[in-house]
Amino acid sequence: MRYLNRVLVFLAAYLFMTTAQAQNPVQFRFTQEAAGKDVLLKIKAVVPKGSEIVSVKPISDEAPINTQIRFDSSAKVQLKDSVKESGLQKQVTEADFNNALVTYYSDSVEWQQRLQLPAADSTTVKGTIAYFVKSNGAFNSYEEPFAVKIHPSVQSAKTATIQSKDDLESRSLGYIFLISFLGGFIALVTPCVFSMVPVTVGFFTKRSKSREQGIRNAIYYSVSIILIFTLLGFLVTLIFGPTALNKLATNWIANLLFFLIFLVFGISFLGAFDIQLPSSWQTAADSKANTSNFTGIFFMALTLALVSFSCTGPIIGNLIVLASKGSYFGPLVGMFGFSVALALPFTLFALFPQWINSFGKAGGWLNSVKVALGFLELALALKFLSNADLAKGWRLLDREIFLSLWIVLFGLLGFYILGKIKFHHDSDLPKNDFEQPYVSIPRLFFAIVAFAFTVYMVPGLWGAPLKGISAFLPPYGTQDFSNSGGTVPASTSADGEIKPAKYVKELSPYEPEVAKKAGLVTFYDYDEALAAARKAGKPLMLDFTGINCINCRKMEAQVWSQPEVMKRLKENFIIASLYTDVQNIYLPEAEEFDSKELGEHVNTVGEKFSHLEVSRYGVASQPFYIFLDTKEQKLAPDGYPYDPDVQKFIQHLDNVVAEYKKRKS
Repeated sequence: MRYLNRVLVFLAAYLFMTTAQAQNPVQFRFTQEAAGKDVLLKIKAVVPKGSEIVSVKPISDEAPINTQIRFDSSAKVQLKDSVKESGLQKQVTEADFNNALVTYYSDSVEWQQRLQLPAADSTTVKGTIAYFVKSNGAFNSYEEPFAVKIHPSVQSAKTATIQSKDDLESRSLGYIFLISFLGGFIALVTPCVFSMVPVTVGFFTKRSKSREQGIRNAIYYSVSIILIFTLLGFLVTLIFGPTALNKLATNWIANLLFFLIFLVFGISFLGAFDIQLPSSWQTAADSKANTSNFTGIFFMALTLALVSFSCTGPIIGNLIVLASKGSYFGPLVGMFGFSVALALPFTLFALFPQWINSFGKAGGWLNSVKVALGFLELALALKFLSNADLAKGWRLLDREIFLSLWIVLFGLLGFYILGKIKFHHDSDLPKNDFEQPYVSIPRLFFAIVAFAFTVYMVPGLWGAPLKGISAFLPPYGTQDFSNSGGTVPASTSADGEIKPAKYVKELSPYEPEVAKKAGLVTFYDYDEALAAARKAGKPLMLDFTGINCINCRKMEAQVWSQPEVMKRLKENFIIASLYTDVQNIYLPEAEEFDSKELGEHVNTVGEKFSHLEVSRYGVASQPFYIFLDTKEQKLAPDGYPYDPDVQKFIQHLDNVVAEYKKRKS
């Protein structure tokens, strides 16, 4: 029973904490100083007034929640001793954590980590600070990825730079929880799960000796579901780790694998076949299921998870891909949100059994939901195939081909919802008083949405920007036909003097639509762009981007497209678009090298620019903008990450230009 209490307290703590906004409230300052032959990395957390940050010390065994400084696996060999903590602390007994004694810091706290560097060269140490803040009586959880360049020869405290990963590549845990929670509700209305709710709740209430025992068993059942799926998230993190999962986003082999998985799941949802786990697993779990104790109820929940896998599996697969973007806690939070939504009805119907009478009966509409999800799975499968296609330059899914397939898919979805297309397990539409089949109002509105989205995409075949989904489409330059006009070739500048040459043929098709339409000249090689900047007497803007970088497309569509921004970019800067995920352009053998920062042999253009970003600027996310003078010195202390605030970006550009002019005078 004591073990169960610990589990319930731990789950209650996560429910009690609300994951906060993307903007982290705590400011982190990184400094370093020599400590004999080692380097002492100091991380100072400045807490806003009225808030308190939780210590790195675990609260208790019952509630193992604490601030954690997690270093990437590549840095662990350099760590010496454990993290030391100092600051003005206070301890409070928290009723929400089973009266555990919690240590807080209200003004600031400093953490120190001793590092033993293997060589005299500088190195970049990366990791994540996962921390909890108490403000106005509520707990909020946050994550702050960092990358700090360590200089072994440093003799005094020296400020280092922290860079956050872009918001899409490292999604906030709150976003992951919300999407996963909605995914749990979608799984709930699939035939495999929906029909089990009244049956299972009725089983609890009839087999229990009292209503109280029935409610307790239903709660045990719900907690078991949460534990099972959260354990799945833990295993994903444990096996793959956050860094490995994040790298899958641009790996063409991984994207091909995801394409095949989603294709199979989509075809399964359309009714071609059912995906089943081995029957021996279900039999073993079912044999241990009973209502006499928590263990038996746990195996009942495990049986549900195994039996319903043909419906929940595709949804879980999608969510794990999404949750892998949320650093170490992503899969945990994702599966926790999914399982909470899935388990909630079992508890609610046990508390209010009269609601079961109004519970919709399992019928043809459930299969319609499943088939509709099948169409969406196929659309997502095409997105993964597009990622692999762009990374390798196969040109199988150019923009108009991708759009054509999506138009067909969502058009067919609209006809299916109206009952004009039927699959193997579909039932007939209901009949009205005149024995004529009719379309219900919910079906009609869903069909309107599907057809409206289909019509919205059609102009894209002739070059319409489709800003609402442009971040998910192949680049505008891959389209063979455009009726928009106004394009200036990327290989020539407005004055005809500076002409990019290197990688133009291979990479200009991926240049953003807004740049092509405005005639913005961009280079694709660092050295060539630097030479052009020196010749033109302009600052150099390094645009670390990616072919499959969704946030890069958002930044270009929402910020670059503004006239006042584009005017500054064209007139004041030489721009180098450095694509970090290009895998089909190989370096000459003489230019290949081993990258200590990437931990691999560099032989492609994408790897070369990734090494440049990580080794020189301590960042591994896109988009990321660095501004340099002709001596390759930074014109701003920090780079500019993804931030769609137009005025903020304009101010940054103006500050950079002012600094450049100041240095020239």
